[in-house]
Amino acid sequence: MENRSCFAFELANTSSELSTLCEELERIGQALKLSRRSIFEINLAMDEIFTNIISYGYTDQAEHTVRVCVSADADHLTIVVEDDGVPFNPVERLTPKVPDNVESCKIGGLGIHLVKNLVDDIGYRRCDGKNILTLTKTVETT
Repeated sequence: MENRSCFAFELANTSSELSTLCEELERIGQALKLSRRSIFEINLAMDEIFTNIISYGYTDQAEHTVRVCVSADADHLTIVVEDDGVPFNPVERLTPKVPDNVESCKIGGLGIHLVKNLVDDIGYRRCDGKNILTLTKTVETT
């Protein structure tokens, strides 16, 4: 992997941007020569995060911008997601009890649990009216 690489892109808060998110992460993963597994895991985590932002983050119907910055150093990837939605700290969310069977499943909470298991570290801060979520992941290269 390159010594220090940074990529940034912006998305509108609409579900149609999910494909753009996937394409951008794929492009970045290829540029950094990440393994298919690392790209898949990053895509899965970011899909969950972005879906939560657009589904629950805004109380109005206006267009908002979600900014994503990806930086790579050695074998670690840092992803910073910034949005101006309602304050939400996923780090404080309790780990849900995983049900014994599908019939017992309740909607909600498992996505954040999934993200926490796909990345090595997750941090949150609220600054200047924005949610700033930082994900750190050890990645494999090809």
